[in-house]
Amino acid sequence: MKEIVEFLQHKGIIFKSLKEITPKELGSRKRVGIYLGVDLKGYYALVMVVEKKSRVLRKEAEEFIALHEKLEQYIDSKIKQKYIIIKAPLCSKAKAFLEEQGWKVFVASQQN
Repeated sequence: MKEIVEFLQHKGIIFKSLKEITPKELGSRKRVGIYLGVDLKGYYALVMVVEKKSRVLRKEAEEFIALHEKLEQYIDSKIKQKYIIIKAPLCSKAKAFLEEQGWKVFVASQQN
């Protein structure tokens, strides 16, 4: 969690609060970190962290958007900002698709 907060602060994104929500709570088996934050204006923001060895494809991008919709139903509120931090190779079509859907995509370097 600390490294995610520091990464976002480096990008100029600051939250009043940030709490982790497990994919299991949303009925998903995906291995992804889901964090619900409240920004300084009081709006909800979603931060998703994907870390894997294989490439993130467009089909997976659609699954991330489905998770976002489930999270909105789970908290019964709209999410204003959507950020995704990807620590994996990213398909250009997947990145373009996420950006079209209003996501801010950060591709973090792999650290092994």
